[in-house]
Amino acid sequence: MKAHGDAHDIPPPPRKGPFVLVALVGAGLLGWGGYGHWKERAAAAETQRKAKDFVPRLRTAAVERADKAIDLTLPGETQAFAKAAIFARATGYVSERRVDIGSRVKAGDVLLRIAAPDLDQQLAQAEAQLGQMQAQLLRARAMVDQARANVNLANVTNSRTSTLAVQGWASRQNADTSQAGVLSQSANLASAEAGVKVAEANIKAQGATVDRLKALTGFKDVVAPFDGVVTTRSVDIGDLVKADAGGTPLLTMDRDDILRISVNVPQNAAVGVTAGVEAAIKVPQMPDRTFSGQVERSSVALLTASRTLTTQVDVPNPDGVLRAGLYVYVTLKIPRTEPAVIIPAEALVFNQRGTQVVVARDDGQAEWRPVHIRRDFGQTIELDQGLSGHERIVLSPPPDLRDGQPIERAPDPDAGKPVQAAAR
Repeated sequence: MKAHGDAHDIPPPPRKGPFVLVALVGAGLLGWGGYGHWKERAAAAETQRKAKDFVPRLRTAAVERADKAIDLTLPGETQAFAKAAIFARATGYVSERRVDIGSRVKAGDVLLRIAAPDLDQQLAQAEAQLGQMQAQLLRARAMVDQARANVNLANVTNSRTSTLAVQGWASRQNADTSQAGVLSQSANLASAEAGVKVAEANIKAQGATVDRLKALTGFKDVVAPFDGVVTTRSVDIGDLVKADAGGTPLLTMDRDDILRISVNVPQNAAVGVTAGVEAAIKVPQMPDRTFSGQVERSSVALLTASRTLTTQVDVPNPDGVLRAGLYVYVTLKIPRTEPAVIIPAEALVFNQRGTQVVVARDDGQAEWRPVHIRRDFGQTIELDQGLSGHERIVLSPPPDLRDGQPIERAPDPDAGKPVQAAAR
């Protein structure tokens, strides 16, 4: 019985089945996780390798070297080449009017006639006084001749009396008297000659008065100072006008066979603006016509308020199509001081490194290159730094494109066309 009891006292062996299963599951999970991590690392490495070895196929375009004149379009206003405000120089009444606004006249044509009877009377009086003074001059010259004869007679008498006095046939007193007579007659001659000079001076002064009045009477006919058109009229027949009164002019005229156009050229283009620069003028109301002109003059100094150069363009207008006061667009063809480069706008990239483009090098690699914009035309951009004008650049470059990465050029459908033509 004891032996039987001892057999029941021996504990049974522990059960290992559940623990082994948990261990196996844990080991499997660890192995699966390690395999997944290895697989992810392998996939990442493969992705990096593919990215490193990937050769993108990109569109490219040849840049255009711009060495022709710069077309700069600015607003302007046409002005008459010459403008005259005509005032009265003779006081009187308007007796005749031959023109009205819009009348085209030639230089020297009579525009108005002024009746000036007071001026005519003043001229007649001045001419009469001139005649009197001329008669006085003749009288003064006759007095000179008489005084000169008296001097000669006095000299002869003095000579004879002096001889007789020396010989004792005449008294000394008579000799002194005859000598004094010579001096007196000489003084009379000098006075007569001075009278002639006074008469000549009076005639000269009166002649100037006559000439002035004649000139004023010439202003009774108001004539055109140049070929042009009458733009305003402020008098009519019967109106009283006064000489040198100022105020409103009788007429105003414009010379419009040549027109001036004033434009303000900005500082960045002012250096190339010189006399002779060609200009094309467009009028919004005449879209089918382009008028030609050229720069004739400028202010040389820039306006400090706006940093612009006041420039005048002369436009021939022989047929009178253009008129003074029109709003126009002036395109100046300004010579370049140095060549520039024109590229499509889609080639530009703006990032933290500034403004850049990607150059497709001849060895098939990409090169990021900083550039500087000079002018923006919308679809095209003009650069003055960064490119020489002989490169090909990438259009719409991807932002992750690396410097020195190999690239493949896609076929260019616009090959052979200039950048500006392709952009249009």
